[in-house]
Amino acid sequence: MSGSIITMMIGISTFLGALGLAALIWGIRTGQFDDQSKFIDGARFDNEEELRDAIQMEEKKKRAKEKAKTEREKNYMPVD
Repeated sequence: MSGSIITMMIGISTFLGALGLAALIWGIRTGQFDDQSKFIDGARFDNEEELRDAIQMEEKKKRAKEKAKTEREKNYMPVD
């Protein structure tokens, strides 16, 4: 191989490495890797059925909160 080809390959690989590093730093700064519960849930719910049940429970909790909020707004009466 000639020296110009090796120089070009080193330059391109350095550029791609810098691009990957910039993407990693961007991901860390914007919080792309901040899913704290993912690892905890992975250990607690190690099979698919338990994970599905946990997701359904979370959805039930959200619906119950929304329903309670709606009921409070519906029953609101201003002070005389």
